[in-house]
Amino acid sequence: MPLVCLADFQARAREHLSKTTWDFIDGAADDGFTRDDNIAAFKRIRLRPRFLKDVSEVDTRTTIQGMEISAPICIAPMGFHRLAWPDGEMSTARAAQATGICYITSTYASCTLEDIVTAAPSGLRWFQLYVQPDRQLNKQLIQRAESLGFKALVITVDVPTVGNRRHDIRNKLNLKMNLLLKDLRSPKERDSIPHLQMTAIDPSICWNDLSWFQSITQLPIILKGILTKEDAELAVKHNVRGIIVSNHGGRQLDEVAASIDALTEVVTAVQGKLEVYLDGGIRTGNDVLKALALGAKCVFVGRPILWGLACKGEHGVQEVLNILKKELRTSMTLTGCRSVAEINQDLVQFPRL
Repeated sequence: MPLVCLADFQARAREHLSKTTWDFIDGAADDGFTRDDNIAAFKRIRLRPRFLKDVSEVDTRTTIQGMEISAPICIAPMGFHRLAWPDGEMSTARAAQATGICYITSTYASCTLEDIVTAAPSGLRWFQLYVQPDRQLNKQLIQRAESLGFKALVITVDVPTVGNRRHDIRNKLNLKMNLLLKDLRSPKERDSIPHLQMTAIDPSICWNDLSWFQSITQLPIILKGILTKEDAELAVKHNVRGIIVSNHGGRQLDEVAASIDALTEVVTAVQGKLEVYLDGGIRTGNDVLKALALGAKCVFVGRPILWGLACKGEHGVQEVLNILKKELRTSMTLTGCRSVAEINQDLVQFPRL
């Protein structure tokens, strides 16, 4: 049977992958409440369509950080793509390039940054950083990404420690022994050490450290993992260029707000002074439309990308992205939006409980 929606890819990927790999991709912190609520929260929002508009032409193009993308649907940073497909992040990058959208490459990529760039030389890429305790290593990673043509630095802020992921503990998951984390080594180490332990993420990182990152790169800095107005206001104060409203797919602190429920608070707080994006729970074109209506400039998609990769490699990722783009175009047409700029909060309502 053809795979016609993201749920189809989810079911097929589960069949393809080992239980340990599936549990790692699908897993969540503690009871998994936030992971599930990320999806359920979108279904609590209703659409308010407008009709008798000329929607003979609908344009999904938009920009992020001044760069044009074919649709406001991009790829969130996730590590270890080779768990899902042999070519890993190289296949993901090729799919993003072919689709004309942005791919955020993870610090914990299982391919080198150089190989990813070679695979998709004209693709729009941002680099995601888990801040390492070694300042020099952070500097080397950032400047290497900048020299390779990555266009933004995404600093993940919601992992001062790893969340309590029960499936991984039960499965005794040991990514250290299964994958090469080539980008977290010095050039000399890359040649001499066959495997590298996953390095600790620096739990001491704080707001005042952002000025150091700004001093070593010209890249715009995006903070990933903001959920509150207080942190959004501090992001503005510290001159960052964007926020990804995110709860890490429910993999960090369970029982926080669903990303879509936190979005309005953050958008209101920044007062248009920086771009706000969202990840978490995007499964349909309607979800994308709702996020944009509530103020997101773009959404980033996580697990479904790995589902596509597990099913068909590069072509599976392209199919997942194209399904979402087609669904968004349909949703825009049926709500009377001829362009992304016409999507606004009047399109959504929250039914009374």
